Amino acid sequence: MKDLVQTFEYLKQFLTEERLVKIEHFSLESSDFVLPVVEDIYQFRNAAAIVRSVEACGFHKVVALQEEYSFEPNLRVTKGADTWVDVEKMPRNMESFQEVRNRGYKILAVSLENNATMLPDYEITEPVALVFGTEMEGVSKEILDFADETLAIPMYGFTRSFNVSVAASICMYELKQKLIRSDIDYKLDDEKLLKMKIRWAVNSIRSGEEILKHYLSKRMV
Repeated sequence: MKDLVQTFEYLKQFLTEERLVKIEHFSLESSDFVLPVVEDIYQFRNAAAIVRSVEACGFHKVVALQEEYSFEPNLRVTKGADTWVDVEKMPRNMESFQEVRNRGYKILAVSLENNATMLPDYEITEPVALVFGTEMEGVSKEILDFADETLAIPMYGFTRSFNVSVAASICMYELKQKLIRSDIDYKLDDEKLLKMKIRWAVNSIRSGEEILKHYLSKRMV
């Protein structure tokens, strides 16, 4: 922890006062209690909209499972949200899903299948990985079979489903509201919080990666 504190203190000198205030303010509401996991999203606008919604709800991380397509958000659509959101790219296979589960997440597939619980009725009591499927096929069958539970958004018209980025926005926002209303300690612990603020600072500074690398190399001497 001491090293992390010193690193962030060092990076502060390269930040404007306005940016530092924003980092300190918005980091307080950040959480990894809900982890969005997307399966092989191929439309860059959908990728960008998901990143933007994730950041707006204060979750700040996406796991992108890739097979045929690379998860590449359109920067015009993200409106800068990509600066704050950590996108972890993994292969689209069962080993990746098992890795997510091993991190302590309940696998929650967003689908109408398998007697899904409706979003308004869902009680969030533990960290969940929200899995969203491809634009055309939805969540794959093997993931539905692997998932601990399925979650569905109520539909009131002829249309059977929302666009994947819209579905992600609705789920992330609703689950955030449920967490806020609960007595769950859903926010980042001190170590995770510092690591995130360091990443945000690096992303906010021109040549931030090089500055951090230089600082860490000097500290090793």
